[in-house]
Amino acid sequence: MNHYVSLPGINLKRTLFCGQAFRWKQTAETIFEGVAQEKFIKLKQEENGISLIAVAACDVDFWEHYFDSTTDYEWLLECFSKDNVLKMACEHAAGLRVLRQPAFETLISFIISQNNNIKRITQIIHRICEEHGAPIKKGIYSFPSPDVLAGLSVRALEKAGVGYRARYIINAAQMTVTGDINLDSLYGMSAAEAKAELLKITGVGDKVADCVLLFAYGKTSAVPKDVWIKRALSEFFPQGLPECVGEHAGIAQQFLFEYIRNRNHGG
Repeated sequence: MNHYVSLPGINLKRTLFCGQAFRWKQTAETIFEGVAQEKFIKLKQEENGISLIAVAACDVDFWEHYFDSTTDYEWLLECFSKDNVLKMACEHAAGLRVLRQPAFETLISFIISQNNNIKRITQIIHRICEEHGAPIKKGIYSFPSPDVLAGLSVRALEKAGVGYRARYIINAAQMTVTGDINLDSLYGMSAAEAKAELLKITGVGDKVADCVLLFAYGKTSAVPKDVWIKRALSEFFPQGLPECVGEHAGIAQQFLFEYIRNRNHGG
């Protein structure tokens, strides 16, 4: 069946390709397809929402959660727009939404993201899924499970182009398998507690941990600080983001990230 999800003002292209997710592609002007947690989906951009195309009834809740359908972005944008710079950023990146992705996949993806660009991250993740994921349909593969990645050699992962990050990926997978880190338990923790757990993983620093907290766990107070955000904060907010962002500084950060990264390129 097809299922419509109301997401006022959403811009799917901007949301899916702004550097928070790496398993999506655009196949037509308004059609996108991708994979998350062994679920393949086609999406159609609608005027004020999206259509999930041929989605199983049992998967509707998953995708509604993935697109964070219960958060009121109209209200958030009103709050952010009390600051002139954030108002400009929200207008520039109109339609962006922060996703809520599967935790393990997000953790590994952002370990890979270190000192990397979006195009290369996407290519590496595609190769890892193709070589070590389970087939879903022709040419489409799941993200490898913790068990699978934990059992790989460094050389096997290096073939996918991850370089020095191979041992970090294996360590994260092994800690997940052994229970040294319980990713499910982080949902019930404060952002600070959850971050402390993530920082126990070799190769996970502040930026990667904050990306995982924001893009997987919906802990919107987390603000990942990459080179673009550091530049934006230095230029516009040397004392930190304004009070109007409240507990949603991470979402405000994503609008600011899109603005500072693309303002000179018409993006």
